[in-house]
Amino acid sequence: MSYIDGFVLAVPAANKDKYIAHASTGANLFKKLGATRLVETWAEDVPHGKQTDFYRATKLEEGEVPLFSWVEYPDRATRKKAGEDMMNDPDVQAMSEMPFDASRMIYGGFEVLSDTGTKAKPGYVDGMISPVPVAKKEAYRAAAQARAPLLIEQGALRVVDTWGDDVPPGETTDFQRAVATKADETIGFSFIEWPSRKVRDDAWNILMKDPRIAPDPKIWDASRSIMGGFEPVVDL
Repeated sequence: MSYIDGFVLAVPAANKDKYIAHASTGANLFKKLGATRLVETWAEDVPHGKQTDFYRATKLEEGEVPLFSWVEYPDRATRKKAGEDMMNDPDVQAMSEMPFDASRMIYGGFEVLSDTGTKAKPGYVDGMISPVPVAKKEAYRAAAQARAPLLIEQGALRVVDTWGDDVPPGETTDFQRAVATKADETIGFSFIEWPSRKVRDDAWNILMKDPRIAPDPKIWDASRSIMGGFEPVVDL
């Protein structure tokens, strides 16, 4: 079963070009280590929330922009080996100087629950992170599988929902604090790939009136989810 490493981080807006170059080099290294894809996206339509949002999740500082990114692997074993090999790879070590504050980077490993659509290069991405009760895994999977065709029908290219499998706590930031998880909850990491911002905006204008797309409060607390629209800047 495919596996995803999910990332959220904050990058100074002035370092956008440097970050794209850094991430492009990193994508080739991940591919060498067994990854099938790396996508980096730059905040473009990311709202502020009442309880949680991408800005607070990364402890965003003045002049910074939140990013939503992921790396795809064919399975968990490949991801595990890539992590081990990375520690001793001289090319990885040469990338130690990063154009952002790595101490505030959020990351974790996720099991894919639902992957609907075709893999293509999207022009726009919706990213979402949610707190989900561990006991509701199958209900969450079923809800994701029911929602995906509605999004595809309105123009989405691909809809992916995943389940927190290896999500470590961090010293400064982490996924748990990002969505204020409770003791019995894990993380849902989801993204929707769209051909363009316009297709995405037009789709949501229709979908927001469709009761079938609304989150079920009996499954997960959407008020603590964080979400936003992102421009892909690296997709390898």
